[in-house]
Amino acid sequence: MSNINDSLNIIKTRNANEPEFLQAVTEVAESIFPFVEQNPIYRDNKVFERMVEPERAILFRVPWVNDKGEVEVNRGYRVQMNSAIGPYKGGLRFHPSVTLSVLKFLAFEQVFKNSLTGLPMGGGKGGSDFDPKGKSDNEVMRFCQSFMTELYRHVGADIDIPAGDIGVGKREIGYLFGQYKRIKGEFTGVLTGKGAEWGGSHIRPEATGYGLIYFVEEILKTQNLNMKDKIVTVSGSGNVAQFAVEKCIEKGAKVVTMSDSEGFIHDPQGIDSEKLAFIRDLKEVKRGRIKEYAKRFPGVTFYANERPWKIKCDIALPNATQNELNLEDASKLITNGCICVAEGANMPCTPEAVNAFNSSNIFYAPGKASNAGGVAVSGLEMSQNSQRYSWTREEVDQKLKKVMKDIHDICVKFGKDENGRVNYERGANIGGFVKIADAMLAQGVV
Repeated sequence: MSNINDSLNIIKTRNANEPEFLQAVTEVAESIFPFVEQNPIYRDNKVFERMVEPERAILFRVPWVNDKGEVEVNRGYRVQMNSAIGPYKGGLRFHPSVTLSVLKFLAFEQVFKNSLTGLPMGGGKGGSDFDPKGKSDNEVMRFCQSFMTELYRHVGADIDIPAGDIGVGKREIGYLFGQYKRIKGEFTGVLTGKGAEWGGSHIRPEATGYGLIYFVEEILKTQNLNMKDKIVTVSGSGNVAQFAVEKCIEKGAKVVTMSDSEGFIHDPQGIDSEKLAFIRDLKEVKRGRIKEYAKRFPGVTFYANERPWKIKCDIALPNATQNELNLEDASKLITNGCICVAEGANMPCTPEAVNAFNSSNIFYAPGKASNAGGVAVSGLEMSQNSQRYSWTREEVDQKLKKVMKDIHDICVKFGKDENGRVNYERGANIGGFVKIADAMLAQGVV
């Protein structure tokens, strides 16, 4: 591997039809290759070239019967990317957009994210093109049971521990776990995100959103700032967005937007605890659309088929999906004086947007660092399962805060330039890479 272009050309040829995966790989490669050139042991042993190849990628059919008695067939996946520092760990995503390219990108990002947490977890990702929206509980259960009837062969508490992701919440994890227990005949920590009554951890549902704000607080501390009275724009209205908003409210910030696939709401008065409870009920119980918020509360505007990044803010939190924030959006945020963009979703900012942020005065926090709180608490859930013990909510929250502070410190260590400014993208990528690469070197060419 003589230089970045030679390496990337090989990777692009092998993965020509996987744009999301290539985007993730290119972003990491551009950050770490100057570091790799300065440390030839990584270059000469082709560590990065090995790292981008999954150790195993599993593809399987998932047949199930809908409520009309009709047979439907979906496609299931599990990408087991890297186990150099621990068993594979990463979520399952149920969404029509799921492809092998999307899951390889997510698994690749997960490897770095898990490394940054300091916990002994490798990286993986899986899911299906099944869409749980509009399906009955019985349909979701039958799908999950069929999905796990194949997946169980490839996972286990010391092999691969899936969790939830988009479209996979507590309900789906319950059905998946029940089927695993039925097949294997054992109660084990094979999945995280379980209910607290049956092996789950406190703070797990909140962890990604809470951790995101803890990370933003660490960034603000470097500028002697805090969250109080900051204007925050948020995209998304699912789990991560809801708990990020909850923590913002607790810290005294004013959140003025949330969104879903149909558009976003702008509430200049700010989303308070009562309004957030309405959104939670709307999304989790009624399975409704965010535009209902604008009908319920006065002074709120709903922007159909738009994203919230034109709204003036101090902090922007893209929490929806990949590539939702482009160069035009980034330019608006920069012009409007935004000071920090932190990713709650995985790769929500396009490469052009990221370059714009890193060339400006905005602090940009990549998802592999800023949204690592979810998998961190999943790792803590694994520890509790192994001990057959449950920590208190306060204990888990303190551990989460420490993990996010430690990740921030790693980003500063590897991302600070000669002028003292921190490039969080570079810091996260190099910091995550070093731990995995050293483990791979120690274990030989395997």
